[in-house]
This record gives sequence, C-alpha cells and structure tokens, in this order.
Amino acid sequence: CRLRACYQCLSLCLVAVTLYGVFTNHYSANGPSRCLLLELLDISVSELLLHSSNQGCSMWMIQHCARDVLEALAFLHHKGYVHADLKPRNILWSAEEECFKLIDFGLSFKEGNQDVKYIQTDGYRAPEAELQNCLAQAGLQSETECTSAVDLWSLGIVLLEMFSGMKLKHTVQSQEWKANSSAIIDRIFASEGVVNSAIPAYHLRDLIKSMLHCDQGKRASAEKALCSPFFSIPFAPHIEDLVMLPTPVLRLLNVLSDASLQCEEEYEDILEDIKEECQKYGPVVSLLIPKENPGKGQVFVEYANAGDSKAAQKMLTGKIFDGKFVVATFYPLSAYKRGYLYQNLL
Repeated sequence: CRLRACYQCLSLCLVAVTLYGVFTNHYSANGPSRCLLLELLDISVSELLLHSSNQGCSMWMIQHCARDVLEALAFLHHKGYVHADLKPRNILWSAEEECFKLIDFGLSFKEGNQDVKYIQTDGYRAPEAELQNCLAQAGLQSETECTSAVDLWSLGIVLLEMFSGMKLKHTVQSQEWKANSSAIIDRIFASEGVVNSAIPAYHLRDLIKSMLHCDQGKRASAEKALCSPFFSIPFAPHIEDLVMLPTPVLRLLNVLSDASLQCEEEYEDILEDIKEECQKYGPVVSLLIPKENPGKGQVFVEYANAGDSKAAQKMLTGKIFDGKFVVATFYPLSAYKRGYLYQNLL
C-alpha cells in the first residue's frame, strides 16, 4: 500500500521514524486492520511549545529541529514523496539518536500521483492546499497541483511558532496575513515580548520567509533551506532544553564542592559513591567529573541507553548527596563524545 511503501522508504532516513514491521490485528471491533510497528519516540514539538509558556523555544532547539526536519524532508522529497501533514504534533524527539523525527505519513503521497485530496492540518496548510481542499469539497478539480512545497510552508509556520511561543492558526488565516505576511513576520521578530528578540535572529527570520512565499514556485526547497546562514551559527542549549530532551547522558549539578575536587582521596571516594548510585538505574558506560572549567564539578554519566538515563534523572533529581540537593539534567551525547562541555547554560 502507499503508506507502507512510504514508511519503508523513510526507514532508511535517520530523521524519520523507523518502521520495524507490519502485522494484522484480527480482533479489531471493526474487523481485521493493518498495524505498523514503529520505534518509540519521546516528547513532541507540540509539548515543547506547551512547556515554553508562550516564551518561545531557545535558538539552539529551533536550529536543531529545523535542521533535522529539513534533512528528513530533503530525503523524502528526493524520493518523490510529500509528507502533507507536517505540524508540531508530528515532530518527535528521538532520545536514542538525539534528533527530531517526522511521524504520521497517513496523508503522504507520491508527487504527481496524489490520491488524497484533503491534505494538511488547519493552521499549517499552504495556500495551494487550501484552494485544493475547498475545490475538492465542492466536487471540483484544482488546476494547481500540490507539490513538496506544501511541506516547506508547514515547517515555516512551525518554526515561527517555536520562535514566538504562540499558536498562529488565527494569524495565518487572517486577511492581514494574506495581504502582507512578511510584515507580520517582521513584527513577531521585533516584538519586545519575544525572549529571543535579544539574539540577532535575522537569519532565522529570512529562512522562515523563504518557506512562506504564497507562490509555491518561489518557496525554498528543503535542500536550499539547509544552506541558510542560520545553520552556521553555534548556539548552546538552555538548561530547560536539557531537562526536556532526554539523551543517554545525564548531567548532575550541585554535587561536588571545590574542596572535594582538590582532595584526591576524597575525590576518588565520591567518584565511587556516585558510580555505585548511578548503576542502580542501568549500566554506566562512562563517568566524567571535570576538575577545571568548563564543566568544573559537574558530573557526566553516560548510560547504555536513554531509557536508563531517564529513569536515573527521575530518581536522582532532588536527591540529597553530601548534604546538597542534586539537580539532574540530560546532556547532548554528541557534545559529550567530542569532549565539548558547554561553559554557560542559561
């Protein structure tokens, strides 16, 4: 079937959900039904937006999400498929592979062979898809074919919501947006209420604008969007990011004092105590406690998988160790493997 073929294609792509198998459920109330067995993913962008409390996501998280989704779309579009339902709920974090992945290809279609007329979700629907849907409801055929450009429009709205912290459904459906969407985007980026406004974010603004051209022929492709200068800027994660996005690496704060680091015997004893405690939640692959900045006094624990790390984070947060309340966050595995420890986490 079309959906299964699309999932098999995407199982080769790092930033799209992996299909493990297909089986038939013969005990469904509505009769036998086909079921897809997919990898277990974590928090969605929709949940991240909810936790941002209308403050907007960090530039690090926006950049991470934008790059991962664009890489998935570039792969998908190269194979000739259109996702056709890209929205915050369909972008999930993979704790094991440390990236955002696309899910839900129920409306996807092969470009040039669209068999689903009503596509995309309200608020993330490209103008040409809006027109096609209206005509389809009236029993008419659209002269303009929807292409992979509809996915770029949806992603542009998602990134604008991540930056502003606001749901933009009513905004993008307004006459003002249809008359001059560029001015509204400029206003969002200039808003004093947006936390990220203090950061020079014009590269992100221009990237979003390139995805939100009303003319689908002028919209940036996924491959072209990946060449944006926005992706050359090195951002560091906020502490909130490291609490929200699980990885196999746990970072413990407020554990060691300077005196403990200076006394070698005491340092070794504490190291053993921490390792013994952390091994209660799963095998520890490595453990690092830097004695100098960056990362001085922080404890980095690498687990064999993110499941163990999540269990440890839940149990160790707030635990008293040597008279101190422990703060446990996750830490990017890629940065840890490179020996890169962020100096300042806002």
